[in-house]
Amino acid sequence: MTNKEEHIKAIIGILRNELEQLFAFFEQDLDYHKMVYEFWNAKDILGHITFWHESFARNISDLGKGIKPKPLRGKLSEVNNQSVETTKNESIEHLIKRLKVAQATIEEFIVNDKINLIPYKKGARDYTRSEHLEVVSNHIHKHLKDISKKYGTT
Repeated sequence: MTNKEEHIKAIIGILRNELEQLFAFFEQDLDYHKMVYEFWNAKDILGHITFWHESFARNISDLGKGIKPKPLRGKLSEVNNQSVETTKNESIEHLIKRLKVAQATIEEFIVNDKINLIPYKKGARDYTRSEHLEVVSNHIHKHLKDISKKYGTT
């Protein structure tokens, strides 16, 4: 196994850990409609994370299958708003199921060394496999930290 492969494997482990913490939080019997940010509650954050994870999964899957990916378009604020609006009516259980499916897709294709750069969003730079994993892990970690602060959980 090369250093690059080992590094990717290690980041996958970190990402899995972040997701496990997220799943554990949503398995508690809490009020997930408590506001964490000015306009988003905990459930909105789960929808937001799921939306972006599915985008990553679609893009990397397309690349792995030799299909030209179609990354999300628009200003980041607009896409983030879309991430919440399009998942608002989904149950927590369904969002978690979708998130797990997206993670399985990512894990299937992230080890494909023929994939060099993965698009993130139209107009933004593409990321290497390891960079994309790190960005996603850090993104989830940040939201988990904010949720934990608001709910007093770890």
